[in-house]
Amino acid sequence: MKSAADLLCEVPLLHSDDRVTRARSVLREDQYREVLVVDNRGALVGYVDISDVLRVAATRSNVTLDGFVREAPSAPVDASLERVGILLREARTDTVAVLGPDNRVLGGVLLAGVFPILVSRHDPRGSVADLMSTRVVSVEADDPVSRVLSLVNVTGFSAFPVMKRRQLVGMVSRRDLLSSGRSRRGTDGGLVVEAVMNTPAITLAPGASVREAATLLCRHDISRAPVVDGTLVVGILDRHDVLRGLALAEN
Repeated sequence: MKSAADLLCEVPLLHSDDRVTRARSVLREDQYREVLVVDNRGALVGYVDISDVLRVAATRSNVTLDGFVREAPSAPVDASLERVGILLREARTDTVAVLGPDNRVLGGVLLAGVFPILVSRHDPRGSVADLMSTRVVSVEADDPVSRVLSLVNVTGFSAFPVMKRRQLVGMVSRRDLLSSGRSRRGTDGGLVVEAVMNTPAITLAPGASVREAATLLCRHDISRAPVVDGTLVVGILDRHDVLRGLALAEN
């Protein structure tokens, strides 16, 4: 039976006395939504979230991470993947810190890595309508790509439905901006969302089973999908929502 050790991967680590500008640089250029914070011994202090550090004005270069650190979910190397899934579900983070002796961080287990395994082991319950979020934040196809980064900062979401003349035409994610080299504010160069979005959007129906939804998220390696009723986008379902439909028990 696989444990946290089997999915352990290297993750960026910062210190609480590091500047927010350093965290902002790491989070802008990497896929991570959060970064772990350690002390001088390498012991876990917590994590900082992208939506916190990217809100700090770039001119405030002397601000440290100390005031932005949140409690991070953590597990020992022999923790079951079910335990990791429970921690991810409760904290709604993308990373669980994996700890060795003396609370030292050995690396992390990422939601993207553990999600397909948990879905294959446990039958998700309910329908998409039962678990989806009805808070839909979208962008327009002709919006500048900097608007996507701004919304990441404000909402913490990693991907957004793209609308054109009130119709869903695609999805755009932070990963799309990173791939296009447009992850930094002020580097639009006239580029609009339509030029970097994925189309057509991978969608779900409210009445679809969570099992179907989980299979779709895994097959297309996407973190969230819009829920469409006719031509209306009525919700969003993401990996954390699916975890709520899994009957995970600690082993």
